[in-house]
Amino acid sequence: MQFPVYINFLSLHLPLHAATETLGMFIGFRYFLYLRRKQGDYINSNNRIWIIIGAIFGALAGSRLLGALENPPAFFHAGNPLLYLYLNKTIVGGLLGGLIGVELTKKVIGEKTSSGDLFVSPLILAMIIGRIGCFSMGVYEETYGIATTLPWGLNLGDGVSRHPVALYEILFLVALWATIAFLQKSYSLENGARFKMFMIGYLAFRLLLDFIKPGYRYFAGLGSIQLACLAGLIYYAPSIIFPSRLIKKQYA
Repeated sequence: MQFPVYINFLSLHLPLHAATETLGMFIGFRYFLYLRRKQGDYINSNNRIWIIIGAIFGALAGSRLLGALENPPAFFHAGNPLLYLYLNKTIVGGLLGGLIGVELTKKVIGEKTSSGDLFVSPLILAMIIGRIGCFSMGVYEETYGIATTLPWGLNLGDGVSRHPVALYEILFLVALWATIAFLQKSYSLENGARFKMFMIGYLAFRLLLDFIKPGYRYFAGLGSIQLACLAGLIYYAPSIIFPSRLIKKQYA
């Protein structure tokens, strides 16, 4: 397999990643609309629109800011810091920034109902599609792993056998999706529990995964994404320590 992978569309010669990013967002949003029609929504349409706007702007800001902080020396020495900020992004920053954007928006509009459950499956689907594109970039985007002698290590374009971390993430996301679906069928979950499970699971996974990715480290061998994951896990600490809070109480 030749990295990066390109596709030809009309007169354009585009990296596959560009297509999968757009496709992931489009399919994910269409899937969200489908689930909202099928399952209903605890939140009225006007407030849901504001929540989506808050999520979008929060995700854009968070993904770019955390992406730029992955490599502070490169950011501070960039000829055009704003362009560097725009070009660097990370899903962890997008998720946490989106969470902040949603919570701030809900405070402004006075919405108290948990709003994340409907986003879980569309988010996971969009992320899986996006990670296919990340894998197609090989070592030409910072989503590859460190060298490994394990039998499933892959040459991602530089002649070195590396951890295919994008594939690891795809497999994890599929397993997380299936686990949340199983728990939803097996238990009566509180509103918002599925989103908390998704965030806790993904942040814990990325905290561990990034130990086998190259990159700038702040202290204790932790990079900016791992520090952000730790902050997110601290935010969700009550649900981690007391998982029974995610299950509705049954009254006789």
